Amino acid sequence: MDFNTYQQITRKDAKYPDIGNNFIFPTLGLVEEAGEVTGKIKKLIRNQNKFTPADLNEEDKSKVIIEMGDELWYLSALASELGVTLNEVAEKNLEKVADRVNRGVTQGAGDNR
Repeated sequence: MDFNTYQQITRKDAKYPDIGNNFIFPTLGLVEEAGEVTGKIKKLIRNQNKFTPADLNEEDKSKVIIEMGDELWYLSALASELGVTLNEVAEKNLEKVADRVNRGVTQGAGDNR
């Protein structure tokens, strides 16, 4: 499945206040789900002493993947609210990274490297 197909499918089922004119709701959902992914990883470290991907079994991975999918859903909703496709988001990101690689500024901090 490609990003645009995913975005079209998820948009059909999206239900939240003022859909089509509300970038706040999907932004909050995206942050919430990022916290849930972080929590899953934290608990793997705390409860099972699993620090690397090689330490994870399929059940561990599945739990993280499910939360990552929720992040993708909200990212898709945010892109839709902004009137862009996930493909456009991905392409812009690759352009940004390639530019940084070409200029030798992939390390460091800040948006304008």
